[in-house]
Amino acid sequence: MIDPRKAVRGYRPLLAVAVPIAGIQLAQVALTTTDLTMMGFLSVQAVAAGGLAITLYNQLRTMCVGVVTAVGNLVASAAGRGTARGAGELDEQARQEVRGVVRASFLVATFVGLLGALLLIALSYALTWFGQDAGVLALARPTIAALAPGLIPMLWLNVLRQFAVGMRRPGSLLWVTIASIAVNIVLDGAFLYGWFGFPVIGIAGVGLATTVVQVLNFLAFLAIVRRDTQLTGLLSVRGWLAEARTVREVLRLGIPICLTYGSEAGITSVATLLMGGFGPAALAAHNVVNQLAYIVYQLNIGLSQGSSILVSAELGKGERAKAGQVAGRALRLSAALMSLIAVVYLVIPGPVLGPFLRAGDGAEVRAVAHTLLFFAIAHQFFKGAQNINVGLLRGLGDTKSGFRITLVGYWLLGVPLMLLCAYGFGMGGPGVWLGLCGGFGATAVLLIRRFRRELPAVAGEPVPSRV
Repeated sequence: MIDPRKAVRGYRPLLAVAVPIAGIQLAQVALTTTDLTMMGFLSVQAVAAGGLAITLYNQLRTMCVGVVTAVGNLVASAAGRGTARGAGELDEQARQEVRGVVRASFLVATFVGLLGALLLIALSYALTWFGQDAGVLALARPTIAALAPGLIPMLWLNVLRQFAVGMRRPGSLLWVTIASIAVNIVLDGAFLYGWFGFPVIGIAGVGLATTVVQVLNFLAFLAIVRRDTQLTGLLSVRGWLAEARTVREVLRLGIPICLTYGSEAGITSVATLLMGGFGPAALAAHNVVNQLAYIVYQLNIGLSQGSSILVSAELGKGERAKAGQVAGRALRLSAALMSLIAVVYLVIPGPVLGPFLRAGDGAEVRAVAHTLLFFAIAHQFFKGAQNINVGLLRGLGDTKSGFRITLVGYWLLGVPLMLLCAYGFGMGGPGVWLGLCGGFGATAVLLIRRFRRELPAVAGEPVPSRV
């Protein structure tokens, strides 16, 4: 018979790492969520334009974060080896390795952030080719331009986060999360409505507000890390002193993760562009439900990165048999959380959508949003499962299988299914979401299969041919 207390204790290491990661993820998403909510007081067109800008920003943000995501695994592996050699204490060799990884990561983050900002601005002009409403684009472009510079401090923050999590000392970000949301709301109101005598600059002001808060979040977490006596001696932000081989290692692992995240975000962007073809009302409803799903997704990102870090740390110490236990716990926690949220969606859909919709938004927007909310239930289960398995594979040192599998699941299955359901079967917007769920579901199945086939290799058994 299973001892419930022992079972709960088994989840504590995962929760100790996953919860702070989910916290900082939610802090990031809270910025764009409050942006979308504040724009909801203006007009449906403002929500459509702002949501389009936020979707593109989230895609580039996600891809850029992917480049530095493996930093946590590199730090955890180095720390695990150093702890094993030092009989529980981190030896000097490991300390140097960790400092080198962090230093290289700051260099990579700076250049990737600059490149991402330039690409984001370029994409805002390329949208003309995708049949988007001219009025929506006129509002979206300045918002995107204001959001773009925030990618750089956001990536610096993620380097710090991965460093702290890799050392199993993620710190408390609750007060940072609350403060960033409050500051973002105040700045949104200042730039949108002229609060406190600020100049009214329209919805571009929400992008500027988010960029300012990104800088403040980075400085706040930097202060937290510097106050941690076990972390401050390992922290080095001097990217210009990074060794080329360490930079190459960060990029070797990070680029496949970036492409995997980009593939994942890309199918969501395709769905957004398809929804835009059905008019501003459909796009506004899609943006609202997609933002809700994106909020929930951050819980799964926490579980994914937390389980990935634990697997890397155990492998670094030679404790290979525990990977399957970590995987099972992460997937069970995800399923339980998604089930709870599904009940909330089914029981009180009105209050769930209420913060994003206004009385003047029209019956069409509300009707489409309520319909899409039901598709979001399946979307969250499938997308969460596939993200956790990408993290587990990363913990095993495999960052390439996820990208290959997403190419199959998203682009060979998901996108054609979206087009078939939306246009071939005449389902319109709901058909786009049905195809989206199909793409994520297929990807989740393929990734779970890949992890189950690859896991025996950590015990010395032969690995079957890769997908």
